[in-house]
Amino acid sequence: MCSEFAGPARRRIGILLFDGVKMLDFAGPAEVFVEANQSLNGYQVVLLSPDGGEVSTSIGARVEVAGAAADAGRFDTVVIPGSERPLSTWATPQVLAAARHLSARTRRLASVCSGAYVLGELGLLDGRRATTHWKFTTDLARRYPRAAVDPDAIFVRDGTLYSSAGVAAGMDLALALVEEDHGADVARRVAQSLVVYMQRAGGQSQFSASLSGPAPRTPLVRAVVDLICADPAAPHTVQSLAAHARVSVRHLTRLFRAELERSPAEYVAFIRFGVARDLLHSGAGVTEAAMAAGYGSSEALRRAFVARLGISPRKYQQRFRSTGSAGAPLLAVVGS
Repeated sequence: MCSEFAGPARRRIGILLFDGVKMLDFAGPAEVFVEANQSLNGYQVVLLSPDGGEVSTSIGARVEVAGAAADAGRFDTVVIPGSERPLSTWATPQVLAAARHLSARTRRLASVCSGAYVLGELGLLDGRRATTHWKFTTDLARRYPRAAVDPDAIFVRDGTLYSSAGVAAGMDLALALVEEDHGADVARRVAQSLVVYMQRAGGQSQFSASLSGPAPRTPLVRAVVDLICADPAAPHTVQSLAAHARVSVRHLTRLFRAELERSPAEYVAFIRFGVARDLLHSGAGVTEAAMAAGYGSSEALRRAFVARLGISPRKYQQRFRSTGSAGAPLLAVVGS
C-alpha cells in the first residue's frame, strides 16, 4: 500500500466486486459511507470489478460497476468483500491481480469476512493482526501462519490495514472508518439513521456456534461425556471422572485432549456454559441458569460470560432471546 495520499475533498472508496460476492459484505459498508453523505459531502463510493463487467452476487442479483480496477485511479480506501463459495472459485488470478493493483493505490485497505483471504494471498497479512468471520478464522490462521488472526474481534486495525468479521461486521468497520475520518458525532448520526449499534459490546464469539465441537470417538470418552451432560451441576473433578472411567487421570486427560481438544476440566466448563446459555435463551433468569448449570452463583456465571463473550449474561439474553417487539429492546441508538 502506498504510504501517502493527497486525496480530494471527497474520499474515494473503492469496492472490488466479483462473481459470487456476498451482497451484504459490500452493500452494508457502502450504505454507511453513502449515509455519511447526509451529514457531509465526504465520500464517493466506486464499485469496481476486475474487468469492468457486471458481476453476479450471492443472491443472484447482477450489479453494474463503474469500471475495471486497473483503470480506476487512486483511492482513499479500498474494501475487499468476501464470498461463501469455495475460495478457488472466486479468489481467481484476475481478482487477486485487481486487488494487488488497488492495494498499491490506496491509503487504507480493508477486508470484510472472507475477503481476508485475498489479503493473505497477496502476502499483506504477514506479520499483521487480522480477523475474519468466526467460521473461517481457524483456516485463515492455518493458511497464513505469519498472520496473527484474532478469532473474536469484530474488526481489527493494524496500521492502514483493516479486516472485519462477516456481513454486519463490515458495517461496524465502516462506521469506525467514518469516525476516524470525521469524528464520533458523524458516525453516531449514521448509526442512528441506519438503526445499528455504533459499537457493539463483546466480540464475535457471542454470535458464533462456538459450543459445537468434535464428538467423542471411543466408548470410554463417550461414557464420561454422557456422565457430565447428564448432570452438569454435579461436582465433577478430573479425579472423579477418571475414577468413573476406571483409568488414570493422566490417561483420561490425554484421551480428552486427543478426541475433544480440551482437558476434562475444560470440557466440564464448556458443557456448563452451553447449558447456561441455552437456559438464558429459553427465558430462565440469570440466577436460575447459574444454579442449574453448576456455577453456584449468578456472579460466577457473570464472570464466565464476560471472560468468554465480553458481555454479561443479562445483556446477552436481551440480545439473543427474541427478535420480537415484546422482548427487551435490541437497539438503543436513537437519541443516545
